[in-house]
Amino acid sequence: MNRREFNLMLAATIGSTAFAGPAFGQRTGDTLTAIIQPEPPILNLGLNQQTPTGVVGGKIYEGLLSYAKDLSPQPLLADSWEVSEDGLTYTFKLVTNAKWHDGQPFSSADVLFSCKSLLPETHPRARAVFERCESIEAPDDHTVVFKLKEAFPAFIMAFETASAPMLPRHLLEGKDYRKDGAEQQPVGTGPFRLAEWVRGSHIHLTAVDDYYRPDQPKLKEIYYRVIPDAASRAVSLEQGETQLAQWQDIEPFDVERLASLDHLDMTTDGYEYFSPMVWIELNCRRPPMDDKRFRQALMHLLDREFVRDRILFGLANAATGPIASSMRYYTPDVKIYEPSVEKAVALLDEMGLKPDAAGVRATLKFTMVPAGEVWTRIAEYVRQSFGAAGINVELQSNDLAGWVSAVSNGDFDISGNQLYQNGDPALGVSRTYISSNIRKGVMFSNTAGYSNPKVDELFEAAAVELDEEKRQALYTQVQQLLVEEMPILWLCEQKYPTIFDNRLSDVVTTSTGVNANFGTTHFAA
Repeated sequence: MNRREFNLMLAATIGSTAFAGPAFGQRTGDTLTAIIQPEPPILNLGLNQQTPTGVVGGKIYEGLLSYAKDLSPQPLLADSWEVSEDGLTYTFKLVTNAKWHDGQPFSSADVLFSCKSLLPETHPRARAVFERCESIEAPDDHTVVFKLKEAFPAFIMAFETASAPMLPRHLLEGKDYRKDGAEQQPVGTGPFRLAEWVRGSHIHLTAVDDYYRPDQPKLKEIYYRVIPDAASRAVSLEQGETQLAQWQDIEPFDVERLASLDHLDMTTDGYEYFSPMVWIELNCRRPPMDDKRFRQALMHLLDREFVRDRILFGLANAATGPIASSMRYYTPDVKIYEPSVEKAVALLDEMGLKPDAAGVRATLKFTMVPAGEVWTRIAEYVRQSFGAAGINVELQSNDLAGWVSAVSNGDFDISGNQLYQNGDPALGVSRTYISSNIRKGVMFSNTAGYSNPKVDELFEAAAVELDEEKRQALYTQVQQLLVEEMPILWLCEQKYPTIFDNRLSDVVTTSTGVNANFGTTHFAA
């Protein structure tokens, strides 16, 4: 039995019972049926920023801005904006006809509530951005003025929907944001509203008839279908039961086959804002990871091109350092670690880390990422590669909660991880390396426990520098220093595939791709 036959058989036994609703493959035109995996825990983007929440919630909620593929800001809930010459004052003019899904008007009061009250309490990224504000004021119902304590050029990149979703003041003010925001029906300003959510089956969104942008949305409804099994997800696309898959919905080994089918197209565009980086996390607090020579040796034991080609099936670029090549301020002018067991052994010998009678120099426990076959393969590859120099790796399986607890609390030796860069190094890169962000129990902070005052100084100077050439010079310097220090073993810049029915248009129009609001997405006549 070949893979296709196996997939078809599996779909017949599993996929056919995954959803008890209409035959979606026959409803294209007004209805889009997309895959969502895993199922989001909630849909309120102010409380949860996990990828599935961003995909579905991005149709319900909106930020002030969207961002083009070149990362330039575009209007969304803000029609226009101005930045003062000194970089301290940002003035946003809001759309005048937006409404919440319950019919109440959207106004500057909602922006003040979201940015001053709710998001600083519930949203780690937004908190770090808005605490830079000296004041946030609304001179009228459709104007908001942010005044910063000091210049912060990345501020204009902080208003996409998942980074700063606007939430309804009239429904949440004075309430327990986390409890009430999770339990209430999600109410946003986006082109789609929640009609039904059957846990374990599907999420049904319907078009907002009086959406504030004329002739949008083009679709009448979107079904997000929950399909836990990877083979069944692939078959659903192959047979036309679903018309859209994104992020990690499809295993890398199946992407080329599906993309070659006559009725499907594939793109890796639409992830520019996120620029996801895959790496091996090191606990720099623990010996021997606290010695940069050991970290450098580990880097020499990894072949990033092998990971790109054989594990990610070409859906990535080999990383060179902490900033992705798709981002502004990237530089290729950094130290290169070619795969070399000999160089790794020389560094380990220099440390005095000699092999014992069994040939083992050190034993590391790898806390595995419970996120599918790709991460299992990466862990197995690391074990094999490190073993060539006498570094014994013990793989430890766990569930998602266990992995998050171990990594966020520093209770690990090595692990895997992936972070988004969020349009600017000051928003998505520095958080992993600055000493002030070593925060026990907080995931996606400086969980490696790495601390270097010079790195802190460079990141802070770059964050507030208005001159682009000087800012580039500072980011170049910090990239060179980090690649020398190697606190993280950067592997690949992931390119996620978006696979879609070729009758579908305007699927990816921004740098946030399938997380955008789909206001113009439609099927060709």
